[in-house]
Amino acid sequence: MTPRPRVAVIGGGVIGLACAHFLRREGFEVSILERGRIGGGSTAGNCGLICPSHVLPLAEPGMIRKTLVAMLRPRSPLSIKLRPDPALGWWLLHFAARCNRRDLMAAAAAIQPLLDRSLEIYRELVEREGLECEWEPRGLLFVYRSPRAMADYEPTDRLLTDAFGLPSLRFDGAGVVEFEPALKPGLAGGYYYAEDAHLRPESLLASWKKALVGEGVEIREQCSFQGFRMTSGRALAAETDQGDVAADVFVIATGAWTPLWSSLLGCSIPIQPGKGYSITMPRPPICPAVPLIFPETRVAVTPFRSGYRLGSTMEFAGYDESIDPRRLQLLRDGAAPYLQLPVWEPIEQTWFGWRPMTWDSLPIIDRSPAIDNVYLAAGHNMLGLSMAPATGKLIAQLVAGKPPFLEVAPYRVTRFSGTGERSDASQSGRTTQGSRGKR
Repeated sequence: MTPRPRVAVIGGGVIGLACAHFLRREGFEVSILERGRIGGGSTAGNCGLICPSHVLPLAEPGMIRKTLVAMLRPRSPLSIKLRPDPALGWWLLHFAARCNRRDLMAAAAAIQPLLDRSLEIYRELVEREGLECEWEPRGLLFVYRSPRAMADYEPTDRLLTDAFGLPSLRFDGAGVVEFEPALKPGLAGGYYYAEDAHLRPESLLASWKKALVGEGVEIREQCSFQGFRMTSGRALAAETDQGDVAADVFVIATGAWTPLWSSLLGCSIPIQPGKGYSITMPRPPICPAVPLIFPETRVAVTPFRSGYRLGSTMEFAGYDESIDPRRLQLLRDGAAPYLQLPVWEPIEQTWFGWRPMTWDSLPIIDRSPAIDNVYLAAGHNMLGLSMAPATGKLIAQLVAGKPPFLEVAPYRVTRFSGTGERSDASQSGRTTQGSRGKR
């Protein structure tokens, strides 16, 4: 009997698990190699929003002015640590060039299919396959304190309705508190997107891991990828600190760390680590019924069945592993003007994770241009959880040689060719194959 081809998925976040799930469905033998624990990167502590409403890219008209204004504020939710980093400079220049309506619409047209199809797949995973993740299809409420900020959002709300079929339910003044009694009185109002959902990421990861193991997927935790053993333009094995792991095909799903392998993969990978924070605690006695976002302070609030989480902020500080207590305080302070009980003791966890930010807000879902049996699934920005199922299905179809169920051209890594950017690996003094650099 001919053995089934084996695929090694490098990276055990939600993107890696989704790839493994659908590769197994295609009949491959699958191994997952994770340098830490499953979901220990940017998945487990995030706010768990599954949000088709987030179809618009981060680069939008007026964003440069907003960013400059924000950076002048000492307690801004956006922080860019200025440093001699050519990769960050190139990233910011290309991001700025995309802050126009034409590029915004093109990016949104590519983001929406991933979000919509992922939502459908999540429903199937929960309802038909029994993944336990505290799934709640309760929508998402954007809440505004200032009437001016509320009015400024109106054109965006119309754009979402007219161009993308994402209408909201608008609440003005006291109506928003009537809809969500956990809010404080006196707010300007809000916009409610009923199609959004949320889940508890830790529960999803634990349940999905258990299901994958039950289906015969090999999971190696504390297993650091260090390069490939190569021959004739093909990868024969992943080199790890646990020894070589042979496979027929490899999928790089390493999130914000992916640029460290750009030299080996033979392509520019302009991903910057955008550091986000969260605080997890028990549900307060007066707890929101639906997830909330406060755009004026950039804080998200998620009421899980078994807990409660504040999250967000964006810090471009490289691969800094420290937790800045000032950033955590921004979450508390950013929720305080809106909620009757914004924080509840005891604090169960403070957390950070690096979002893999591309300058065009689109992920990379493609084959490596240098190694024909290596694929990339990375760069999902702030929407990795929301895009994971569709990404995993696309990767499995590409590996299996089947027609993809979504158009993949917008996610090609070759879109970054000719930008003049050197690889992050070369700038940082790292190499991949032979250097034993660690993901």
